[in-house]
Amino acid sequence: QVQLVESGGDFMQPGESLRLSCVVSQIMVSQYPMGWYRQAPGKERELVGSISSEGRTDYKDFVKGRFTISRDNAKNTVYLQMNALKSEDTAVYYCHVRVLNVDYWGQGTQVTVSS
Repeated sequence: QVQLVESGGDFMQPGESLRLSCVVSQIMVSQYPMGWYRQAPGKERELVGSISSEGRTDYKDFVKGRFTISRDNAKNTVYLQMNALKSEDTAVYYCHVRVLNVDYWGQGTQVTVSS
Protein backbone atom coordinates (compact mmCIF):
# COMPACT_ATOMS: atom_id res chain seq x y z
CA GLN A 1 0.00 0.00 0.00
CA VAL A 2 1.42 3.33 -1.06
CA GLN A 3 1.68 5.74 1.86
CA LEU A 4 2.34 9.45 1.89
CA VAL A 5 3.05 11.32 5.11
CA GLU A 6 3.21 15.10 5.06
CA SER A 7 4.82 17.21 7.75
CA GLY A 8 6.12 20.69 8.37
CA GLY A 9 2.92 22.68 8.62
CA ASP A 10 2.96 25.55 11.07
CA PHE A 11 1.55 28.92 12.04
CA MET A 12 3.42 31.58 10.06
CA GLN A 13 3.42 35.33 9.56
CA PRO A 14 3.06 36.91 6.12
CA GLY A 15 6.35 37.04 4.26
CA GLU A 16 7.91 34.12 6.07
CA SER A 17 9.14 30.85 4.56
CA LEU A 18 8.25 27.25 5.31
CA ARG A 19 9.18 23.88 3.89
CA LEU A 20 6.77 20.96 3.80
CA SER A 21 7.88 17.37 3.42
CA CYS A 22 6.11 14.33 2.01
CA VAL A 23 7.71 10.99 2.84
CA VAL A 24 6.60 8.27 0.46
CA SER A 25 6.69 4.52 0.95
CA GLN A 26 6.18 1.51 -1.33
CA ILE A 27 7.03 3.41 -4.51
CA MET A 28 10.04 5.42 -5.63
CA VAL A 29 9.32 9.13 -5.97
CA SER A 30 11.73 9.28 -8.88
CA GLN A 31 9.47 7.03 -10.93
CA TYR A 32 6.12 8.83 -10.59
CA PRO A 33 4.81 12.36 -11.04
CA MET A 34 4.05 13.81 -7.61
CA GLY A 35 1.75 16.68 -6.85
CA TRP A 36 1.14 19.12 -4.02
CA TYR A 37 -2.43 20.26 -3.43
CA ARG A 38 -4.09 22.47 -0.87
CA GLN A 39 -7.54 22.95 0.52
CA ALA A 40 -8.59 26.13 2.25
CA PRO A 41 -11.62 26.24 4.56
CA GLY A 42 -14.83 26.16 2.55
CA LYS A 43 -13.01 25.71 -0.75
CA GLU A 44 -12.27 22.90 -3.16
CA ARG A 45 -8.94 21.14 -3.07
CA GLU A 46 -6.67 22.69 -5.69
CA LEU A 47 -3.40 21.81 -7.35
CA VAL A 48 -0.42 23.88 -6.25
CA GLY A 49 2.24 22.29 -8.41
CA SER A 50 3.86 19.06 -9.48
CA ILE A 51 7.15 17.38 -10.25
CA SER A 52 7.47 14.87 -13.04
CA SER A 53 9.45 11.64 -12.88
CA GLU A 54 12.11 13.46 -14.92
CA GLY A 55 12.25 16.19 -12.29
CA ARG A 56 10.45 18.83 -14.29
CA THR A 57 8.31 21.13 -12.15
CA ASP A 58 5.14 23.04 -12.90
CA TYR A 59 3.24 25.51 -10.76
CA LYS A 60 -0.09 27.23 -10.69
CA ASP A 61 0.07 30.95 -11.27
CA PHE A 62 -0.90 31.87 -7.72
CA VAL A 63 2.34 30.34 -6.32
CA LYS A 64 4.67 30.74 -9.28
CA GLY A 65 7.88 32.44 -8.21
CA ARG A 66 7.17 31.84 -4.52
CA PHE A 67 6.88 28.05 -4.15
CA THR A 68 9.36 25.40 -5.26
CA ILE A 69 8.90 21.64 -5.45
CA SER A 70 11.90 19.36 -5.15
CA ARG A 71 12.64 15.81 -4.18
CA ASP A 72 15.34 13.77 -2.52
CA ASN A 73 15.45 10.36 -4.15
CA ALA A 74 17.66 8.90 -1.43
CA LYS A 75 15.12 9.88 1.22
CA ASN A 76 12.17 9.12 -1.05
CA THR A 77 10.75 12.49 -0.06
CA VAL A 78 9.15 15.34 -1.94
CA TYR A 79 9.34 18.90 -0.64
CA LEU A 80 7.35 22.07 -1.03
CA GLN A 81 9.39 25.17 -0.26
CA MET A 82 7.07 28.10 0.33
CA ASN A 83 8.48 31.63 0.39
CA ALA A 84 6.82 35.00 0.78
CA LEU A 85 3.80 33.41 2.38
CA LYS A 86 0.49 35.22 2.18
CA SER A 87 -2.65 34.91 4.26
CA GLU A 88 -4.37 33.34 1.26
CA ASP A 89 -1.89 30.44 1.41
CA THR A 90 -3.64 29.28 4.57
CA ALA A 91 -4.80 25.74 3.89
CA VAL A 92 -4.23 22.07 4.53
CA TYR A 93 -1.53 20.91 2.16
CA TYR A 94 -1.55 17.42 0.68
CA CYS A 95 0.81 15.46 -1.49
CA HIS A 96 -0.56 13.13 -4.12
CA VAL A 97 0.48 10.37 -6.44
CA ARG A 98 -1.45 8.23 -8.89
CA VAL A 99 -0.25 4.64 -9.23
CA LEU A 100 -1.95 2.26 -11.64
CA ASN A 101 -4.95 4.63 -11.82
CA VAL A 102 -5.34 4.73 -8.04
CA ASP A 103 -5.02 8.09 -6.30
CA TYR A 104 -3.08 8.20 -3.06
CA TRP A 105 -3.14 11.12 -0.64
CA GLY A 106 -1.44 11.90 2.60
CA GLN A 107 -3.28 13.03 5.71
CA GLY A 108 -2.35 16.65 5.07
CA THR A 109 -0.49 19.25 7.06
CA GLN A 110 -1.97 22.57 8.19
CA VAL A 111 -0.36 25.84 7.16
CA THR A 112 -1.78 28.99 8.69
CA VAL A 113 -0.53 32.41 7.63
CA SER A 114 -1.68 35.31 9.75
CA SER A 115 -0.35 38.44 11.34
